Amino acid sequence: MKIAVICYVGMTTSLLVSKMKKVAQERGLALDIDAYATTEIDDVLDDTDAVLLGPQARCELNEIKTITDPKNIPTRVIDSMLYETMNASAILDMVQELVQNKY
Repeated sequence: MKIAVICYVGMTTSLLVSKMKKVAQERGLALDIDAYATTEIDDVLDDTDAVLLGPQARCELNEIKTITDPKNIPTRVIDSMLYETMNASAILDMVQELVQNKY
């Protein structure tokens, strides 16, 4: 499963992605998780299973959904508290549920 984590610049999100990769590995999950800037969204969607937006990119949700919805890619903003505490485990739980509900 490929997860795209979207934000404006990528500094904090890159740290979160590193933690998410570590938790995924500990759980034995085969996940491809990467951070991208909002400007890269069109370039990364072809094989993406879910898109998560950092809370700072919340205002881009509707615009991004105009791209992801027609491709049936579930898209959600990461809860601010989970993001601020870098709760990679809870965020992975959220994205797994998001993808499972897609089907």
